[in-house]
Amino acid sequence: MPPIAEKLIEDDVPAYVLNLAQAAKEASAVIACAPTARKNDALREIAAALRTASADILSANDHDVAAASALEPALVDRLKLTPARVEAMAQGVGDVADLPDPIGEITDLTYRPSGIQVGRMRVALGVVGIIYESRPNVTADAAALCLKSGNAAILRGGSEAQHSNQAIAACVRSGLEAAGLPAAAIQVMATTDRAAVGHLLALSEFVDVIVPRGGKGLIERVSKEATMPVIKHLDGVCHVFLDDAADRDKAEQIAFNAKAQRFGTCNTMETLLATPTAATEVLAKVCTALADAGVELRGCERARAFHPEMTLAQESDWYEEYLGPILAIRIVDDLTAAIAHIRQYGSQHTDAIVTENVSNARRFLSEVDSSSVMVNASTRFADGFEYGLGAEIGISTDKFHARGPVGLEGLTSQKWIVFGDGHIRQ
Repeated sequence: MPPIAEKLIEDDVPAYVLNLAQAAKEASAVIACAPTARKNDALREIAAALRTASADILSANDHDVAAASALEPALVDRLKLTPARVEAMAQGVGDVADLPDPIGEITDLTYRPSGIQVGRMRVALGVVGIIYESRPNVTADAAALCLKSGNAAILRGGSEAQHSNQAIAACVRSGLEAAGLPAAAIQVMATTDRAAVGHLLALSEFVDVIVPRGGKGLIERVSKEATMPVIKHLDGVCHVFLDDAADRDKAEQIAFNAKAQRFGTCNTMETLLATPTAATEVLAKVCTALADAGVELRGCERARAFHPEMTLAQESDWYEEYLGPILAIRIVDDLTAAIAHIRQYGSQHTDAIVTENVSNARRFLSEVDSSSVMVNASTRFADGFEYGLGAEIGISTDKFHARGPVGLEGLTSQKWIVFGDGHIRQ
């Protein structure tokens, strides 16, 4: 970091954040026009640096994890890096390099009666601010996606991951510099001062969009204070519905995986719905498997008949994103009731149906208004990597500007372009 930035961060946080934003804005003009080959070179250099610095990254992460003993186990799991997770970060950055570059793509070219040719060109958003908690891998993922999509980025990770994030940021800087791109194109805040977030949210002159990734409190704060557009999801209340026509083996495997594969993620199932028929066939076995995996079960009166240790669910449980080993279970009369439940209590994140009935599957796809709707698949697939995006900047449950996992295309916009040959309007 330049000496001026070091002094600013020590003496004047508002000026430090302004310095970052101004530098990002200047770098955005360069990165927006950077050739694809140069961006890909930078990404591959970053991936190589992550692998080379793996021991340093893990050492920094050990420091963060040791200081995070008071956090919930699910948050510690998000924070913890392993050699495999560092390799996955590097692989993800490399995968982004292999993706098609969306910038400059021209689509929908048509001739108008006047003789002009009108189309649209995909362009970068500009400067993307990303505020996130716990997960150090977001630093690498966000850097890669912003770089490939021609955006400059200001990344502000949580204080609990500060050492990990700075170790990863060093790899990003070295990769940019090796490829001849400005280091200010991707900047990771070096301050843990919470006031820095508020200062960043006020800089709409320099920052074009904000993406918050973290708990509900963070996202609510960013949504309230941001002076620029926000790409976000507030809750991940995800459902799996076991239909009358559910295949028994698929139902058992999907329900277990959607909850127990990883507890602390936004695409983890929080409520399991089942018809009486489906419940009779599979619910007891599903509940036993989940309970054996350490999941606390809370159910409606009808659901409690299928497991002796299930406690009675309260109204608040249907709204809850537990992000931990707790599951709400409800017996619903039919598909119509399941859809009604999801509409009332869901968060428009990810919902799945298990069924062999094609008509029911298509109705579920049509009537459930979530950013990802699935048939016979675990909600845990609602992820940028699994969708072929290379990685994701986050999940958006909004309908403007992006929805679902936000990858490269979600970090771009379009402008109208016109080709003429001396045409003038009559």
